[in-house]
Amino acid sequence: MRLIQFETSEGQRHVGMVDGENIQIVRNVRTMRELALNTIRNSRDLAAEVQIQGTEPGPSYDSLLEGRRVLPPLDHEDAAHCLVTGTGLTHLGSASTRDKMHQQSNQDEAKLTDSMRMFNWGLEGGRPSAGEVGAQPEWFYKGDGSIVVRPGEDFSFPEFAEDAGEEPELTGLYVVGDEGQPYRVGFALGNEFSDHVMERKNYLYLAHSKLRYCAFGPELLVGDLPRHLAGVSRIHRGGEVLWEKEFLSGEENMCHSLANLEYHHFKYNQFLRPGDVHVHFFGTATLSFADGIKTQPGDRFEISMPEFGKPLVNGIAPHKPAFMIGGVKAL
Repeated sequence: MRLIQFETSEGQRHVGMVDGENIQIVRNVRTMRELALNTIRNSRDLAAEVQIQGTEPGPSYDSLLEGRRVLPPLDHEDAAHCLVTGTGLTHLGSASTRDKMHQQSNQDEAKLTDSMRMFNWGLEGGRPSAGEVGAQPEWFYKGDGSIVVRPGEDFSFPEFAEDAGEEPELTGLYVVGDEGQPYRVGFALGNEFSDHVMERKNYLYLAHSKLRYCAFGPELLVGDLPRHLAGVSRIHRGGEVLWEKEFLSGEENMCHSLANLEYHHFKYNQFLRPGDVHVHFFGTATLSFADGIKTQPGDRFEISMPEFGKPLVNGIAPHKPAFMIGGVKAL
């Protein structure tokens, strides 16, 4: 089952179930968060809750996408209660990259970079046995719900940014229940838009490089994640495909289990606030930046994977500065 959130031309919000090229509206709920909380309170799974609520015919899917009326598949009415985070150094990458990494992992520990050292920790301890705690992954904060753009819309390219690069990833979408228990609502495609030029200058700039807009969706995949997933990341410029590459995900292509990544996020009590929404990017091994691509305003990103239905498409637009040097005022 795949679900979306959308709004009508009058601004009314709905949850929809994807039914081929059409959308079936889920009755009696306005938002995915509301549907998820009802599911938790009724002690059901999401698919059963949708079936019990029932559906009715809705608009065509393409008309919603063309009108840019498809919303991120999970959000919070108060953006401050939606936390966007992620983990890096989680994916093995292509066979050649994996071989190279394995060769480097045999080097003297003292010669390894911090990034390679952390990657090795994931290889050695990121997939613990059930019930055990594994190695901590790299973790970063991206922002709150205000930095999420809807499918089809443009990412803002800040005037201080040095790069505007895509990161094709899977995201885990979560709601915290009334008793402080986190629940995974489902998974979605994501574009964890970042500044790779800044990050490569020094890994201590990672936090700065991640404070950018992002997108996920358009669809939420309900249920378990397949262990092997293969998608395609593309960049379009002037009506032509500028760059295209396969990207892999799922636990067969990762050095951390999903359970381990989820544990190392939700082990912090501050992330267990009832009613909050969490969007967590799981990482990638495929970047156009690594192939020497320099994106620019007007480019369009397209991230697709058959299991997730329609692709996630976003563009880049120049950003008008809202804050200048010396802009802080004293009281």
